[in-house]
Amino acid sequence: MFIRKKKNKSGTVSVQIIDKSAGYKVVKTIGSSINGDEISNFIKKAQQFIYTSQAIKQFLRQLSNGQIRVIGPELILGTLFDRIGFNVIKESLFRHIVVARLAHPVSKLKTVDYLYRYQGVNVDIDRIYRFLDALNDRYKDTVERIAFEYSRNILGSITVVFYDMTTLYFESEDEDDLRKIGFPKDGKFQNPQIMLGLLVGENGYPIGYDIFEGNTFEGHTLLPVMEKMCQKYGFGKPIVVADAALLSKDNIEHLVAEGYQFIIGARIKNESAAIKQQILAKAKNTTDQEGFDITRSDGARLIITYSEQRYKKDAHNRERGLVKLRQRIKSGRLTKDSINNRGYNKFLTLNGNIEITINEEKIKEDRAL
Repeated sequence: MFIRKKKNKSGTVSVQIIDKSAGYKVVKTIGSSINGDEISNFIKKAQQFIYTSQAIKQFLRQLSNGQIRVIGPELILGTLFDRIGFNVIKESLFRHIVVARLAHPVSKLKTVDYLYRYQGVNVDIDRIYRFLDALNDRYKDTVERIAFEYSRNILGSITVVFYDMTTLYFESEDEDDLRKIGFPKDGKFQNPQIMLGLLVGENGYPIGYDIFEGNTFEGHTLLPVMEKMCQKYGFGKPIVVADAALLSKDNIEHLVAEGYQFIIGARIKNESAAIKQQILAKAKNTTDQEGFDITRSDGARLIITYSEQRYKKDAHNRERGLVKLRQRIKSGRLTKDSINNRGYNKFLTLNGNIEITINEEKIKEDRAL
């Protein structure tokens, strides 16, 4: 970062801090004046701002969460909390909870212990629960808008957004209107959960989020979140980037109908036989990290790349799966009738034992795809 003195048409001089690390951006305007002493004072403030920012960045590069907790997270994370603008919410508990969550992410009950032990803040667990209700009812929109405005100020404009979905489970067996048994990403099938959809901009700067019932199909969450955020903040129609879980015919048709450009991960195995054959034909001489594209009949453009590392990983996982399958058959825990024979040619019964023969062409095709 460096300091710039910009002459304005009005005759004043603005003292600005410029960041050239990722383009040319105005980080902060310290002030404007025609008075030489005031301008000099602005320059000193700008120098102090740059020094503090660089010192914080250097600290963060060298410290882990555990180390920050020991030396005092308020000194670092509290400064960032204020700089982003969250200090407009005057509830001290909000600040304590945010800083504690970043420095030492644990349960609410353990957060109470952390605040008392490391921050000297004595708070009852029930007070935290009551405050979280108030946070959702009174401050949710304010918190979201502060985060968005900060992101937009950093990015300049919202031209690309990344969307993903995760699940948050609860240590309970009881469901309600929101918490439902669903398909968790962390394997907690016995616990009710909620779905959290997060929308971020370039470099991961947050834009917005929404929550859904725990049994919601994640493919049905992309469009509601996109439309809600676009209407709320009015940033037009950015390029949408999402993973293959969000790929569905309805999503694609809606994105096209609404004029969105998009990049969505796809699974080649879900394409038609004709498309697969085109991919296999073009992929024969493809080397690591090389790629090509194919245009489907509906106008969609498929961009295919080859990864040697992914090939080795998939081949290893297949071989490991076959070893386990043979062991289960040999031990008698798996019978011919219970085996899903996808990827295998046939089963042979020899001397009362079940054996398998591998469809080599199928394996080669899978590896190629």
